[in-house]
Amino acid sequence: MAGDSDSRAGEQGRAGNGRAADAARSPSPSPPPSRAERGAPVPTGRISRLARFGGLAAGVAGNMILGGAREMARGRRPSLPDLLLTPANALRVADSLANLRGAAMKLGQLMSMDAGDLLPPELTAILARLRADARPMPRGQVQAVLDRHWGPGWGARFADFGWTPIAAASIGQVHRARLTCGRDVAIKIQYPGVRLSIDSDVDNVATLLAMSRLVPEGLDLGPLLAEAKRQLRDEADYLREADCLTRYRAALAGDADFIVPGLVEDLARPAVLVMDYVAGLPIEAAETAPQAERDRLATALIRLVLDELFRFGLMQTDPNLANFLYDPSSGRVILLDFGATRTIDPAMTEGYRTLGRAGLGGDQAAVWAAAEALGLVHPRVPAERKAEILAMADMAMAPLRAGGRFDFADRGFAERMRDQGLAMAKRRELWHVPPAEALFVQRKLGGVYLIASRLGAVVDMGALVAPHL
Repeated sequence: MAGDSDSRAGEQGRAGNGRAADAARSPSPSPPPSRAERGAPVPTGRISRLARFGGLAAGVAGNMILGGAREMARGRRPSLPDLLLTPANALRVADSLANLRGAAMKLGQLMSMDAGDLLPPELTAILARLRADARPMPRGQVQAVLDRHWGPGWGARFADFGWTPIAAASIGQVHRARLTCGRDVAIKIQYPGVRLSIDSDVDNVATLLAMSRLVPEGLDLGPLLAEAKRQLRDEADYLREADCLTRYRAALAGDADFIVPGLVEDLARPAVLVMDYVAGLPIEAAETAPQAERDRLATALIRLVLDELFRFGLMQTDPNLANFLYDPSSGRVILLDFGATRTIDPAMTEGYRTLGRAGLGGDQAAVWAAAEALGLVHPRVPAERKAEILAMADMAMAPLRAGGRFDFADRGFAERMRDQGLAMAKRRELWHVPPAEALFVQRKLGGVYLIASRLGAVVDMGALVAPHL
């Protein structure tokens, strides 16, 4: 729950190159808050949030009616998806979800994860707003949350407290402060009402999806939506995140490639999380590093996700770029946001091991059986479509069979995979919702692939994968 763009604890470091220090001041009486500090109150009541959704739906519908009228006036028959997926509607949705924050914004972020070239550039740019900072809470709301969780007089624990957040996202915002003992910390503060609004927000977003008719009528999203609610409740439990942070620090103790911030245990609360402030650059800053350094960073990140899946049985499933910072002085990656951490069932681990062995061996029958056992493909896919899916799987595995070294900057490979995937996606009879656990694993694998592509890394994938298979 910190990372989504969400309560990502680590936004601390991304913004930590100066903004926080400028804002730091004592939590005791101070000058009137600036406009930035006032922020925008988070709608906390069920009725107020429902009203925002109603206004959003009405606005989108109005845009669609006007767009349809214009198309008909030009003698063209408008299609519903074309009317819905316009920059104006995307902008309205992005702004509305950003103001609601909470589960509504979180779901929007999940839907807008870096899609590369899959969406028109106009829509990609607009949806990217949901991966940027949300509007922060005003100072009065921050004070009320901390008073409720830490009690009156909490300011005595701090030598300095930055009232202006260094990051604000879907579930919470992050402030930088210094304890009286001199420890530099990042404080993640959850928006009030977030936990109580999860179920209704998810249901309202699901209703908007159904109204859009972008989801085929026969596709049952019920299990996935139920899992989304469970995942979001987990992410809104900061005590759970504190435990996951501690487990990750233990798992990576002594690892020369990674830094995990330390927890300030006695200040942890269900809606407040305090950890060491660790400064670093956005991981994208390494794009200009020498090739060897980029290769090393990508190798470390891929090694980590393989360890999560095959060794730790514990995976941080949110690969948002903001959850990875780069410390050029040590060459280490700073890991942030452990709210989306999930335990991996041993059966899932063995399923991926079986899939990997079959793929490396070029055994298509075994690949299909393993993918079906994991729930990644539907057992009743027509024979000709099955051949297309297997061809795509074979394409993905080919670099591993050809010596192992893979160039993530190879745009031709990415474009071939994208084109084949888009062609299959147009056939709605192939749409299938895998089990939630497999979806989260796939999301992490895909996210790390995107980071390695951004870095333009060349990685010996064969050497990394072989020990686990």
